[in-house]
Amino acid sequence: MRTFNDPGTYQFEKADFPWLARVRVKVQGGGGGSAGANAAANQCIVRPCGAGGGYSESLIEASALGAVETIVVGAGGEAGTTAESGGAGGSSSLGGFVLANGGDGGHAIQDSATVPDVSTGAIGPLAGRRQFAHGGGAGGGAIRLNGTNGISGAGGESFMGHGGYARASEGAGTAPRGFGAGAGGGLSYGGSVAGQEGGGIVIIELYG
Repeated sequence: MRTFNDPGTYQFEKADFPWLARVRVKVQGGGGGSAGANAAANQCIVRPCGAGGGYSESLIEASALGAVETIVVGAGGEAGTTAESGGAGGSSSLGGFVLANGGDGGHAIQDSATVPDVSTGAIGPLAGRRQFAHGGGAGGGAIRLNGTNGISGAGGESFMGHGGYARASEGAGTAPRGFGAGAGGGLSYGGSVAGQEGGGIVIIELYG
């Protein structure tokens, strides 16, 4: 089994495995990042979270593979700073065979205030392609009750990871666990807080 969990582009060369009969490829897209926030003194901003990346899987005969196939591991969406939205997670893939879409980032629409308000989380991505494929989980919404009470959104789930947790205390966006899940939203009660991010993974099981 070969595992690629650092975002970037790699090459799979079939000649390195002359005994190869088939491969099972598991591809997890990157999760969306969460936005940063910077509320005014004695006010509040709550941020929704990023969506989880999609997942795809396929069993491929070695004869169908090219001599060299490109592997792409999607990065987690960039963490937003102060008033910036989180970035979208990158898609992960193996050649033209398997594709898993990345999740969208959480937005930074809500302004600093003390009045009740809600903010919708990122919509989960659609399924990619191959024998088994499905989209990622949607990001959780955020709720502001007043200038001193609110809760940020929980990160969207992925097939291979869990989203960052929702928070009611002031602090930065929360990191997901595993691979491809969305970052949890940050919360500001008058301080500057940043977002968070989480990347994807590609796993290739080799069979002789």
